[in-house]
Amino acid sequence: FQVQRPDGTIAYTRAGNFKTNAEGTVVTAGGLPIIPQIQVPEGASALTIGNDGTVSATLPGQNEPTQLGQIETARFINPAGLQSISDNLLIETAASGVAQVGIAGLEGRGTIRQGSLEQSNVNTVEELVDMIETQRAYEIASKMIKATDEMLQYVNQQL
Repeated sequence: FQVQRPDGTIAYTRAGNFKTNAEGTVVTAGGLPIIPQIQVPEGASALTIGNDGTVSATLPGQNEPTQLGQIETARFINPAGLQSISDNLLIETAASGVAQVGIAGLEGRGTIRQGSLEQSNVNTVEELVDMIETQRAYEIASKMIKATDEMLQYVNQQL
């Protein structure tokens, strides 16, 4: 998602836990407005966000939902090249390439799911097993070095 920083520059975030501020603008948890800005009128109810980022709400005195705007997503040629700055924010660099902004779900962009947050892509059990294997390999290497050191010390004392 694109957000506008206080200095007017654009940053990007994967954190989709949005809320509305006192003026009704959709903002991040840190209070930064998303781009394009979406205003939620006072008294709006039944706020929904479609898989393509379409934001709709039922306005007072209306029975049918009204479209308030559309949340756009950005993708990069090399997402690993983005620079992390703080508060789940990233900025583009020469290594990441220029942001390709558009409608969610099109041209390789992910879809948006209301009420869901992205989970970690780390398998905890697998990482624990890898850590234990690494510890055991370190212990074995350490014991081999110690045994070699003891043998060399014995040879030096005998000669």
